[in-house]
Amino acid sequence: MSAVLLSGCGSDLNPFDGGEDDEILPGTRISVLALERALRPDLNAIDTQIVLPAPEDTDTWSQAGGLSHHAMHHMVIGPAPRVLWRVKAGDGSGERNRTLGEPVVADGRIFVLDAKSIAAAYNASNGTRLWRRELVSKLEDDGHFLGGGLAYEEGLIFATTGFAEVVALDARSGRDAWRAKVDSPIRSAPTVNGNRVFVTTVDNQVYALSAKDGRRLWTYSGVSSQTILLGGGSPAVDGGVVIAPFTNGEIAALRVDNGSVLWSDSVIAVRRTEAAASLTDIRGRPVIDRGRVYAVGHSGILVSIDLRTGQRVWDVPVPGVYQPWISGDFLYATTIDSEVVCIDVRSGQIMWVTQLRRFEDEEDQEDRIIWTGPSIASDRLILFSSNEEALSLSPYSGAVLGDIELKAPVTISPVFANATMYVYDDDGTLLAYR
Repeated sequence: MSAVLLSGCGSDLNPFDGGEDDEILPGTRISVLALERALRPDLNAIDTQIVLPAPEDTDTWSQAGGLSHHAMHHMVIGPAPRVLWRVKAGDGSGERNRTLGEPVVADGRIFVLDAKSIAAAYNASNGTRLWRRELVSKLEDDGHFLGGGLAYEEGLIFATTGFAEVVALDARSGRDAWRAKVDSPIRSAPTVNGNRVFVTTVDNQVYALSAKDGRRLWTYSGVSSQTILLGGGSPAVDGGVVIAPFTNGEIAALRVDNGSVLWSDSVIAVRRTEAAASLTDIRGRPVIDRGRVYAVGHSGILVSIDLRTGQRVWDVPVPGVYQPWISGDFLYATTIDSEVVCIDVRSGQIMWVTQLRRFEDEEDQEDRIIWTGPSIASDRLILFSSNEEALSLSPYSGAVLGDIELKAPVTISPVFANATMYVYDDDGTLLAYR
Protein backbone atom coordinates (compact mmCIF):
# COMPACT_ATOMS: atom_id res chain seq x y z
CA MET A 1 0.00 0.00 0.00
CA SER A 2 2.83 2.44 0.87
CA ALA A 3 4.57 1.69 -2.43
CA VAL A 4 1.39 2.41 -4.38
CA LEU A 5 0.80 5.72 -2.58
CA LEU A 6 4.39 6.86 -3.06
CA SER A 7 4.37 5.94 -6.74
CA GLY A 8 1.31 8.12 -7.24
CA CYS A 9 3.11 11.19 -5.93
CA GLY A 10 4.84 11.73 -9.27
CA SER A 11 1.79 11.10 -11.47
CA ASP A 12 -0.80 13.48 -12.92
CA LEU A 13 -3.13 12.45 -10.12
CA ASN A 14 -1.01 14.29 -7.52
CA PRO A 15 -2.98 17.46 -6.63
CA PHE A 16 0.18 19.14 -5.26
CA ASP A 17 2.22 18.64 -8.44
CA GLY A 18 1.52 21.69 -10.58
CA GLY A 19 3.71 20.59 -13.49
CA GLU A 20 6.35 22.55 -15.36
CA ASP A 21 3.91 24.67 -17.40
CA ASP A 22 1.84 25.99 -14.48
CA GLU A 23 2.03 29.74 -13.92
CA ILE A 24 3.83 30.87 -10.76
CA LEU A 25 1.71 33.45 -8.98
CA PRO A 26 3.39 36.83 -8.45
CA GLY A 27 3.91 38.35 -4.99
CA THR A 28 5.98 37.90 -1.86
CA ARG A 29 5.75 34.63 0.08
CA ILE A 30 5.15 35.28 3.80
CA SER A 31 5.55 32.60 6.46
CA VAL A 32 2.30 31.70 8.19
CA LEU A 33 4.27 31.20 11.42
CA ALA A 34 5.71 34.70 11.10
CA LEU A 35 2.20 36.11 10.83
CA GLU A 36 1.19 34.23 13.95
CA ARG A 37 4.16 35.53 15.87
CA ALA A 38 4.12 39.20 14.81
CA LEU A 39 3.30 41.72 17.52
CA ARG A 40 1.54 44.94 16.63
CA PRO A 41 0.45 47.99 18.63
CA ASP A 42 -3.20 48.08 19.64
CA LEU A 43 -5.13 50.57 17.52
CA ASN A 44 -7.20 51.56 20.56
CA ALA A 45 -4.01 52.69 22.35
CA ILE A 46 -3.12 55.43 19.86
CA ASP A 47 -4.56 58.20 22.00
CA THR A 48 -2.95 56.98 25.25
CA GLN A 49 -0.04 59.12 26.42
CA ILE A 50 2.90 57.34 28.05
CA VAL A 51 3.88 59.09 31.27
CA LEU A 52 6.55 57.68 33.58
CA PRO A 53 7.24 58.46 37.24
CA ALA A 54 10.17 60.77 37.97
CA PRO A 55 13.60 59.06 38.14
CA GLU A 56 14.57 58.07 41.67
CA ASP A 57 18.04 57.03 42.84
CA THR A 58 18.90 54.31 45.34
CA ASP A 59 22.04 53.43 47.27
CA THR A 60 21.22 49.71 47.43
CA TRP A 61 20.51 47.04 44.83
CA SER A 62 20.11 44.27 47.35
CA GLN A 63 19.21 41.33 45.11
CA ALA A 64 18.34 40.18 41.62
CA GLY A 65 15.70 42.58 40.32
CA GLY A 66 16.69 45.30 42.80
CA LEU A 67 14.31 44.57 45.67
CA SER A 68 12.28 41.49 46.57
CA HIS A 69 9.24 42.63 44.54
CA HIS A 70 11.41 43.35 41.43
CA ALA A 71 9.59 46.64 40.67
CA MET A 72 12.23 49.40 40.40
CA HIS A 73 10.26 51.77 38.10
CA HIS A 74 12.66 54.57 37.03
CA MET A 75 16.35 54.67 37.97
CA VAL A 76 18.93 57.46 37.66
CA ILE A 77 22.01 57.69 35.44
CA GLY A 78 23.83 60.62 33.82
CA PRO A 79 22.97 61.99 30.35
CA ALA A 80 26.17 60.64 28.73
CA PRO A 81 27.44 57.66 30.76
CA ARG A 82 31.13 56.81 30.49
CA VAL A 83 33.14 53.96 31.99
CA LEU A 84 34.17 55.09 35.46
CA TRP A 85 36.22 51.96 36.16
CA ARG A 86 36.53 48.36 35.06
CA VAL A 87 38.04 45.32 36.77
CA LYS A 88 38.45 41.65 35.96
CA ALA A 89 36.11 40.19 38.58
CA GLY A 90 36.41 36.47 37.94
CA ASP A 91 35.98 33.71 35.39
CA GLY A 92 33.62 34.42 32.54
CA SER A 93 31.05 32.17 30.91
CA GLY A 94 32.28 29.26 28.80
CA GLU A 95 31.22 25.91 27.41
CA ARG A 96 31.16 24.25 30.84
CA ASN A 97 30.52 27.22 33.13
CA ARG A 98 27.98 30.01 33.03
CA THR A 99 27.46 33.24 34.95
CA LEU A 100 23.75 33.77 35.58
CA GLY A 101 23.46 36.10 38.59
CA GLU A 102 23.37 39.89 38.68
CA PRO A 103 25.75 41.86 40.90
CA VAL A 104 24.47 43.16 44.24
CA VAL A 105 25.19 46.65 45.64
CA ALA A 106 25.03 47.50 49.37
CA ASP A 107 27.02 49.41 51.99
CA GLY A 108 29.26 51.05 49.38
CA ARG A 109 30.29 47.67 47.99
CA ILE A 110 29.41 45.64 44.92
CA PHE A 111 29.33 41.85 45.14
CA VAL A 112 29.60 39.39 42.23
CA LEU A 113 29.45 35.62 41.76
CA ASP A 114 31.56 34.41 38.83
CA ALA A 115 31.15 31.42 36.53
CA LYS A 116 33.07 29.15 38.96
CA SER A 117 30.98 30.03 42.02
CA ILE A 118 33.59 32.37 43.46
CA ALA A 119 32.07 35.33 45.33
CA ALA A 120 33.95 38.61 45.57
CA ALA A 121 33.40 42.11 46.97
CA TYR A 122 34.64 45.37 45.41
CA ASN A 123 34.61 49.01 46.41
CA ALA A 124 31.64 50.42 44.48
CA SER A 125 33.37 53.77 43.97
CA ASN A 126 36.68 52.67 42.46
CA GLY A 127 36.58 48.90 41.85
CA THR A 128 39.20 47.92 44.43
CA ARG A 129 38.78 44.29 45.45
CA LEU A 130 38.02 43.82 49.15
CA TRP A 131 37.73 40.03 49.44
CA ARG A 132 37.30 36.84 47.42
CA ARG A 133 35.71 33.57 48.54
CA GLU A 134 35.42 30.15 46.85
CA LEU A 135 31.98 28.73 47.65
CA VAL A 136 32.49 25.19 46.36
CA SER A 137 34.89 22.83 48.12
CA LYS A 138 37.59 20.96 46.22
CA LEU A 139 35.77 17.69 46.88
CA GLU A 140 32.66 18.90 45.03
CA ASP A 141 34.50 20.71 42.26
CA ASP A 142 33.95 18.72 39.04
CA GLY A 143 34.90 21.61 36.76
CA HIS A 144 31.30 22.13 35.70
CA PHE A 145 29.58 25.15 37.28
CA LEU A 146 26.13 26.39 36.31
CA GLY A 147 23.89 28.91 37.97
CA GLY A 148 23.48 30.64 41.27
CA GLY A 149 23.31 34.24 42.40
CA LEU A 150 23.49 36.65 45.32
CA ALA A 151 21.29 38.66 47.67
CA TYR A 152 22.01 40.98 50.62
CA GLU A 153 20.28 41.74 53.91
CA GLU A 154 21.51 43.14 57.24
CA GLY A 155 25.24 42.63 56.75
CA LEU A 156 25.02 39.17 55.15
CA ILE A 157 25.49 38.07 51.53
CA PHE A 158 23.42 35.03 50.58
CA ALA A 159 24.67 32.90 47.68
CA THR A 160 23.15 29.96 45.83
CA THR A 161 25.15 27.41 43.84
CA GLY A 162 24.61 24.67 41.31
CA PHE A 163 25.83 22.25 43.99
CA ALA A 164 22.54 22.34 45.96
CA GLU A 165 23.72 24.70 48.67
CA VAL A 166 22.85 28.09 50.11
CA VAL A 167 25.73 29.95 51.74
CA ALA A 168 25.60 33.03 53.98
CA LEU A 169 28.74 35.19 54.09
CA ASP A 170 29.70 38.15 56.21
CA ALA A 171 29.49 41.08 53.78
CA ARG A 172 32.56 42.81 55.22
CA SER A 173 34.96 39.88 55.51
CA GLY A 174 33.57 37.17 53.21
CA ARG A 175 33.72 34.59 56.01
CA ASP A 176 31.05 31.90 56.26
CA ALA A 177 28.13 32.67 58.56
CA TRP A 178 26.26 29.42 57.78
CA ARG A 179 25.63 26.85 55.06
CA ALA A 180 22.43 24.96 54.26
CA LYS A 181 22.02 22.00 51.90
CA VAL A 182 18.94 21.54 49.72
CA ASP A 183 17.95 18.51 47.69
CA SER A 184 18.66 19.76 44.15
CA PRO A 185 20.88 22.26 42.30
CA ILE A 186 19.88 25.92 42.20
CA ARG A 187 20.17 27.94 38.98
CA SER A 188 18.66 31.23 40.17
CA ALA A 189 19.55 33.87 42.75
CA PRO A 190 17.95 33.82 46.20
CA THR A 191 15.27 36.30 47.23
CA VAL A 192 15.50 37.83 50.71
CA ASN A 193 12.66 39.47 52.62
CA GLY A 194 11.93 39.86 56.33
CA ASN A 195 14.79 37.66 57.60
CA ARG A 196 13.79 34.85 55.27
CA VAL A 197 15.72 33.50 52.27
CA PHE A 198 13.66 31.98 49.44
CA VAL A 199 15.23 29.74 46.79
CA THR A 200 13.88 27.58 43.95
CA THR A 201 15.66 24.44 42.73
CA VAL A 202 15.81 23.04 39.20
CA ASP A 203 13.13 20.46 40.05
CA ASN A 204 10.68 23.15 41.24
CA GLN A 205 11.15 22.89 44.98
CA VAL A 206 10.77 26.13 46.94
CA TYR A 207 12.67 26.49 50.22
CA ALA A 208 12.21 29.15 52.88
CA LEU A 209 15.24 29.40 55.15
CA SER A 210 15.96 31.51 58.21
CA ALA A 211 18.34 34.33 57.26
CA LYS A 212 19.93 34.11 60.71
CA ASP A 213 21.06 30.49 60.75
CA GLY A 214 19.88 28.76 57.54
CA ARG A 215 17.28 26.71 59.37
CA ARG A 216 14.61 25.29 57.02
CA LEU A 217 11.25 26.96 57.74
CA TRP A 218 9.08 25.33 55.07
CA THR A 219 9.17 23.80 51.59
CA TYR A 220 6.79 23.62 48.66
CA SER A 221 6.99 21.02 45.89
CA GLY A 222 5.96 21.90 42.35
CA VAL A 223 5.77 19.56 39.37
CA SER A 224 9.15 19.09 37.66
CA SER A 225 9.81 19.20 33.90
CA GLN A 226 11.89 16.95 31.66
CA THR A 227 13.34 19.76 29.53
CA ILE A 228 14.26 23.15 30.97
CA LEU A 229 16.14 26.28 29.99
CA LEU A 230 19.48 27.18 31.51
CA GLY A 231 18.94 29.51 34.46
CA GLY A 232 15.80 30.24 36.39
CA GLY A 233 13.59 32.94 37.82
CA SER A 234 14.03 34.08 41.42
CA PRO A 235 10.80 34.27 43.46
CA ALA A 236 9.15 37.67 44.00
CA VAL A 237 8.06 38.55 47.53
CA ASP A 238 5.76 41.34 48.70
CA GLY A 239 2.79 41.81 51.01
CA GLY A 240 3.27 38.49 52.77
CA VAL A 241 3.11 36.54 49.49
CA VAL A 242 5.82 34.60 47.61
CA ILE A 243 5.34 34.32 43.84
CA ALA A 244 7.39 31.32 42.65
CA PRO A 245 7.94 30.66 38.91
CA PHE A 246 8.50 27.10 37.72
CA THR A 247 9.95 25.33 34.71
CA ASN A 248 6.60 23.67 33.88
CA GLY A 249 5.00 27.06 33.15
CA GLU A 250 3.22 27.35 36.50
CA ILE A 251 3.43 30.20 38.98
CA ALA A 252 2.33 29.65 42.56
CA ALA A 253 1.38 32.21 45.19
CA LEU A 254 2.51 30.99 48.61
CA ARG A 255 2.14 32.45 52.09
CA VAL A 256 5.42 33.80 53.42
CA ASP A 257 4.91 32.40 56.92
CA ASN A 258 4.08 28.76 56.16
CA GLY A 259 4.26 28.13 52.38
CA SER A 260 0.58 27.26 51.97
CA VAL A 261 -0.83 27.80 48.48
CA LEU A 262 -3.04 30.84 47.91
CA TRP A 263 -3.51 30.28 44.18
CA SER A 264 -1.66 29.10 41.07
CA ASP A 265 -1.82 29.84 37.36
CA SER A 266 -0.30 28.42 34.19
CA VAL A 267 1.64 30.82 31.97
CA ILE A 268 1.51 28.69 28.83
CA ALA A 269 0.33 29.86 25.40
CA VAL A 270 -1.73 27.46 23.32
CA ARG A 271 -1.62 29.47 20.09
CA ARG A 272 2.10 29.27 19.17
CA THR A 273 2.98 26.37 16.89
CA GLU A 274 6.77 26.57 16.52
CA ALA A 275 8.82 23.92 18.31
CA ALA A 276 10.30 26.39 20.81
CA ALA A 277 6.83 26.95 22.26
CA SER A 278 6.94 23.45 23.73
CA LEU A 279 9.44 24.77 26.31
CA THR A 280 7.12 25.97 29.06
CA ASP A 281 9.84 27.41 31.31
CA ILE A 282 9.33 30.67 33.21
CA ARG A 283 12.92 31.87 33.34
CA GLY A 284 12.24 35.58 33.87
CA ARG A 285 11.63 36.83 37.39
CA PRO A 286 7.98 37.70 38.15
CA VAL A 287 7.20 41.26 39.26
CA ILE A 288 4.82 42.38 42.02
CA ASP A 289 3.55 45.95 41.87
CA ARG A 290 0.52 47.61 43.49
CA GLY A 291 -1.40 44.38 44.01
CA ARG A 292 -0.67 42.88 40.60
CA VAL A 293 1.67 40.07 39.51
CA TYR A 294 3.34 40.20 36.09
CA ALA A 295 5.02 37.11 34.65
CA VAL A 296 6.29 36.10 31.22
CA GLY A 297 6.80 32.57 29.91
CA HIS A 298 9.00 31.19 27.17
CA SER A 299 6.07 29.48 25.46
CA GLY A 300 4.55 32.79 24.41
CA ILE A 301 2.47 34.68 26.95
CA LEU A 302 2.82 37.55 29.45
CA VAL A 303 0.13 37.81 32.11
CA SER A 304 -1.21 40.22 34.72
CA ILE A 305 -2.77 38.54 37.77
CA ASP A 306 -4.44 39.94 40.89
CA LEU A 307 -2.07 39.22 43.80
CA ARG A 308 -4.79 38.42 46.35
CA THR A 309 -7.35 36.48 44.32
CA GLY A 310 -5.25 34.92 41.56
CA GLN A 311 -7.72 36.16 38.96
CA ARG A 312 -6.11 36.85 35.60
CA VAL A 313 -6.59 40.48 34.57
CA TRP A 314 -5.17 40.25 31.04
CA ASP A 315 -2.64 38.40 28.91
CA VAL A 316 -0.71 39.30 25.75
CA PRO A 317 1.16 37.05 23.27
CA VAL A 318 4.68 38.00 24.38
CA PRO A 319 7.25 35.16 24.73
CA GLY A 320 10.25 36.04 26.86
CA VAL A 321 13.00 34.77 29.17
CA TYR A 322 13.93 37.99 31.00
CA GLN A 323 12.10 39.83 33.76
CA PRO A 324 9.78 42.54 32.41
CA TRP A 325 10.37 46.07 33.73
CA ILE A 326 7.48 48.09 35.13
CA SER A 327 7.57 51.87 35.31
CA GLY A 328 4.41 53.55 36.52
CA ASP A 329 1.48 52.33 34.42
CA PHE A 330 3.62 50.82 31.67
CA LEU A 331 5.43 47.51 31.36
CA TYR A 332 8.40 46.85 29.06
CA ALA A 333 9.65 43.46 27.89
CA THR A 334 12.02 41.87 25.39
CA THR A 335 10.80 38.84 23.45
CA ILE A 336 12.65 35.75 22.27
CA ASP A 337 12.14 37.17 18.75
CA SER A 338 14.29 40.25 19.59
CA GLU A 339 11.36 42.61 19.93
CA VAL A 340 10.88 45.24 22.62
CA VAL A 341 7.28 45.94 23.60
CA CYS A 342 5.54 48.52 25.77
CA ILE A 343 2.26 47.51 27.44
CA ASP A 344 -0.32 49.59 29.29
CA VAL A 345 -0.76 47.63 32.55
CA ARG A 346 -4.24 49.07 33.08
CA SER A 347 -5.67 47.52 29.92
CA GLY A 348 -3.09 45.10 28.57
CA GLN A 349 -2.92 47.06 25.31
CA ILE A 350 0.35 47.05 23.38
CA MET A 351 1.52 50.65 22.97
CA TRP A 352 4.46 50.11 20.63
CA VAL A 353 6.77 47.40 19.29
CA THR A 354 10.39 47.85 18.18
CA GLN A 355 12.15 45.10 16.24
CA LEU A 356 15.85 44.75 17.11
CA ARG A 357 18.48 42.88 15.16
CA ARG A 358 17.82 39.14 15.43
CA PHE A 359 20.96 37.49 14.01
CA GLU A 360 24.61 38.36 13.68
CA ASP A 361 24.31 37.03 10.13
CA GLU A 362 20.93 38.35 9.04
CA GLU A 363 21.20 37.01 5.48
CA ASP A 364 21.67 33.37 6.52
CA GLN A 365 19.82 33.86 9.84
CA GLU A 366 22.65 32.39 11.88
CA ASP A 367 23.97 33.16 15.38
CA ARG A 368 20.88 34.46 17.11
CA ILE A 369 21.44 37.57 19.25
CA ILE A 370 20.31 37.56 22.88
CA TRP A 371 18.96 40.88 24.20
CA THR A 372 18.75 41.37 27.96
CA GLY A 373 15.59 42.41 29.69
CA PRO A 374 15.05 46.17 29.52
CA SER A 375 15.92 48.65 32.26
CA ILE A 376 14.71 52.25 32.53
CA ALA A 377 17.03 54.99 33.75
CA SER A 378 16.67 58.76 33.22
CA ASP A 379 14.08 58.48 30.41
CA ARG A 380 15.98 55.79 28.52
CA LEU A 381 15.21 52.14 27.92
CA ILE A 382 18.57 50.34 28.16
CA LEU A 383 19.37 46.92 26.66
CA PHE A 384 22.58 44.90 26.34
CA SER A 385 23.27 42.06 23.94
CA SER A 386 25.35 38.99 23.14
CA ASN A 387 26.45 40.91 20.02
CA GLU A 388 28.74 43.23 22.03
CA GLU A 389 26.32 46.12 21.67
CA ALA A 390 24.18 48.18 24.04
CA LEU A 391 21.18 50.24 22.92
CA SER A 392 19.12 53.01 24.43
CA LEU A 393 15.51 53.40 23.26
CA SER A 394 12.85 55.97 23.96
CA PRO A 395 10.40 54.51 26.49
CA TYR A 396 7.72 56.71 24.92
CA SER A 397 8.01 55.65 21.28
CA GLY A 398 10.51 52.79 21.05
CA ALA A 399 12.80 54.81 18.78
CA VAL A 400 16.52 54.03 19.03
CA LEU A 401 18.33 56.92 20.74
CA GLY A 402 21.91 55.64 20.71
CA ASP A 403 24.25 52.69 20.96
CA ILE A 404 27.53 51.70 22.60
CA GLU A 405 30.08 49.18 21.34
CA LEU A 406 31.15 46.74 24.04
CA LYS A 407 34.32 44.67 24.43
CA ALA A 408 32.45 41.48 25.32
CA PRO A 409 28.95 40.00 25.15
CA VAL A 410 26.56 40.94 27.99
CA THR A 411 23.65 38.61 28.77
CA ILE A 412 23.04 39.72 32.38
CA SER A 413 20.90 42.83 32.92
CA PRO A 414 22.67 45.84 34.49
CA VAL A 415 22.07 47.06 38.04
CA PHE A 416 21.77 50.64 39.32
CA ALA A 417 22.84 52.44 42.51
CA ASN A 418 24.14 55.91 43.38
CA ALA A 419 23.53 57.25 39.84
CA THR A 420 25.84 54.52 38.53
CA MET A 421 25.10 51.59 36.20
CA TYR A 422 27.08 48.42 36.89
CA VAL A 423 27.53 45.85 34.11
CA TYR A 424 28.93 42.32 34.50
CA ASP A 425 29.90 40.97 31.07
CA ASP A 426 30.26 37.39 29.88
CA ASP A 427 34.07 37.60 30.08
CA GLY A 428 33.90 38.20 33.83
CA THR A 429 34.67 41.93 33.69
CA LEU A 430 32.79 44.28 36.01
CA LEU A 431 32.24 47.81 34.70
CA ALA A 432 30.85 50.96 36.33
CA TYR A 433 29.20 53.58 34.07
CA ARG A 434 28.48 57.09 35.28
